Amino acid sequence: MTRDREELPEGEGEVRSPEEAAEDAVVAHVLDAIRGGESPDVVPAQSSVIGFAEFLAADAALDRRAPETVIEPSLERIAALVDVLGDPQRGYPVVHITGTNGKTSTSRMIDALLTEIGLRTGRYTSPHLQRATERINIDNRPISPERYVTLYRDILPFVEMVDAKLGTLSKFEVLTGMAFAAFADAPVEAAILEVGLGGAWDATNVADGNVAVVTPIGLDHMEFLGDDVLGIAREKAGIIKPGAVAVLAAQDKAVAEVLLERCVEVGAQVAREGAEFGVREREIAVGGQRLTLQGLSGTYDDIFLPLHGEHQASNAALALAAAEALVGAGPRQPLDPDVVRAAFAGVASPGRLERVAAGEGGPTVLIDAAHNPAGARSLATALTTDFRFARLVGVLGVMRDKDVRGILDELEPVLHEVVVTANSSPRAMDPDELGAVAAEVFGSDRVSVEPVLAEAVEQAGELAEEGGESGVGVVVTGSVVTAGEVRAMFGKEPV
Repeated sequence: MTRDREELPEGEGEVRSPEEAAEDAVVAHVLDAIRGGESPDVVPAQSSVIGFAEFLAADAALDRRAPETVIEPSLERIAALVDVLGDPQRGYPVVHITGTNGKTSTSRMIDALLTEIGLRTGRYTSPHLQRATERINIDNRPISPERYVTLYRDILPFVEMVDAKLGTLSKFEVLTGMAFAAFADAPVEAAILEVGLGGAWDATNVADGNVAVVTPIGLDHMEFLGDDVLGIAREKAGIIKPGAVAVLAAQDKAVAEVLLERCVEVGAQVAREGAEFGVREREIAVGGQRLTLQGLSGTYDDIFLPLHGEHQASNAALALAAAEALVGAGPRQPLDPDVVRAAFAGVASPGRLERVAAGEGGPTVLIDAAHNPAGARSLATALTTDFRFARLVGVLGVMRDKDVRGILDELEPVLHEVVVTANSSPRAMDPDELGAVAAEVFGSDRVSVEPVLAEAVEQAGELAEEGGESGVGVVVTGSVVTAGEVRAMFGKEPV
């Protein structure tokens, strides 16, 4: 659908489909909001008002499809879509990443390494923190809102063909098709794909990863994947394809055995954290940590990683091994150590123990997207080992389908008080219900309920400063949505 970039089409003499008319209505509504100073988002500097409105309309159209939180045990629809698109996912080597926690950070590190080596990269991750364009990256940067709209419109006729024949594609399936098409069109020389949910039945699994990366596996999305961690491991092991290199994070013994069985079944090569690669030394440094990593091709020392937590050091080792495996680096042909150092030094992982307020004249404010007990445990450990707060107050906004008590149990030892709240998602847990659970874990005297997220952050800052100590902090966590909304409150641009 072609539009005049200066003004909305009047549609004189033009017959428009109901879908096009609905999209125009959304664009008109958004334009009114933007011009009236009530924009639901900030127009990016590189976008026009019309272009950004069209992006919001396209994203709203995608939101009318089945939500991406739903997984079906079938690849039929996405396979049909990529078939009519010409199988764009087969036009570049792929690093495919699954696991319960650490996928996005590891994806970003792999992307940084491959970019620094000199490859043109595409990266597909989910969910996004602030804007859907974050999900599809070319050259380590999110695509523009205008490019997002173009991709959506380009594949929409093919999407509608599949919709009519096999049933309506989900939002995540359409986004996956858009990413594959974007990478083929660029073209990229390597793609890093993060699964949405699970592995074997995830839409990304129509791609055959040359390298399959499995981060630590635990319990999450139990309403879709079940509460059997070995069953979850088998589902995630489905991304390990014949002839691939499987790069495996340290796992519980039983989970590791499931993954190794899959590797034997399909004839995949294996690289294991703690055996073929890993973290040899870790030292906390200003703004992050300094590492010595054992890779598949040798040892790399004096690596500065501007991220916090032992879990990020492990993610770095995983990323290094994955990048080495993709480019074929080995003992006889290691990566250039200076390239590795430069790549890690430039890594960013927004919303992962990210400092959004520095603490000058007020508390330090950190945001973290931990949304399950394992993520909360990593967060709590990092807050203990990498920071020295005299007083730390949490702001917690979670989804009602999560293991809320498990998250609270992990955070209780490191937080002096907690302010419970809600983000804007319809899946958000009611603050009063969350407060009742929090009171059972923390005690009612350490729990405050503030339904409005912005006011909850402000209240947490006041509570942190009540004792008059220096070195006080606020950590906002519980959900990717919560972290993203607070990130926007502090004026951070999507990256």
